[in-house]
Amino acid sequence: MQSTTTRGDTAPGELKYITFETDMGWVGILGSTKGLLSTTLPQPSAQEVRQLLGDRVNYATRSPHRFEDLMERLRAYFDGHQVAFPDELDLSGATPFQHKVWEVTRLIPYGKTRSYLWVAEQIKRPGAARAVGQALSRNPLPIIVPCHRVIASDGRPGGFSGGVEMKRRLLSLEAAASIR
Repeated sequence: MQSTTTRGDTAPGELKYITFETDMGWVGILGSTKGLLSTTLPQPSAQEVRQLLGDRVNYATRSPHRFEDLMERLRAYFDGHQVAFPDELDLSGATPFQHKVWEVTRLIPYGKTRSYLWVAEQIKRPGAARAVGQALSRNPLPIIVPCHRVIASDGRPGGFSGGVEMKRRLLSLEAAASIR
């Protein structure tokens, strides 16, 4: 896995973004020169994607070429294909705890799930399963940091920023691709 940036501010001139359509809906990517800042889950419209990317998108330059490879990988992912996301991340807004949680979550294999407790144990904080859930709820890079693969110890899906139905849909998509 490539290293990530964990500190420093992003100057407005270095922000780039793109919105594009996939089989599941519109998706957005926002990045800095340091790496990816934000991605969205599929939405019904490009306008909703821009809203989810937040105010920073107003200071960003539309840049389809910058994200061409990632756009194709996300399209393939939402079309049901196994895809890797080794991209550089700009986690400058993350706390050290969030950074650890998100890095461990990136290690969960495609088509597999792990529990909040498992993530907490991997970061050497076995009593922090609930805090892991809170960190995952603030994940700015869904799919890239596959927080949908983290479930409750009893097998229930747990929460998800895109809603439990989207979480189930992504897990089903990955399960189907894994048995092809």
